[in-house]
Amino acid sequence: MRFQVPQFIEVEDKIFGPFTFKQFIYLAGGAGMIVIAFSLLPKFFAFMAAVPIAALSLALTFYRVNNRPFISILEAFFKYFTSKKLFIWKTGTREDKKQLITDNKQERQISVPKLSQSKLRELTWNLSVRGSSAPSAPNESEENINQRT
Repeated sequence: MRFQVPQFIEVEDKIFGPFTFKQFIYLAGGAGMIVIAFSLLPKFFAFMAAVPIAALSLALTFYRVNNRPFISILEAFFKYFTSKKLFIWKTGTREDKKQLITDNKQERQISVPKLSQSKLRELTWNLSVRGSSAPSAPNESEENINQRT
């Protein structure tokens, strides 16, 4: 027996024309609050209250921030301002911090091997006589190098 698997489960259904159920509730709620404001308040104050209510209703319905609904942004906003903010100071002495800084500087330094006099002569001879294309044999002694020069 074959079953059909739903394909677009993240897309909400359009129930009321071009609007989803949530969008319709936001618009209807905003319109209802504006009607109540006009019926209870004088016209001047009703207009003053209607503008922010309409803006919030339209933002909840259509505005998306980083492809997330505006209601999730409002939720995060209220959680941030209502939750406790606990900052813990990490104490430490200045000597500990200075020691940590010097340890980090010592780890960053690269150790460069020192060249002996014979190795330096060998490298110089390779560059001047042979050219950089032919490397010298690694086991040549200093006497062999001196005999060539």
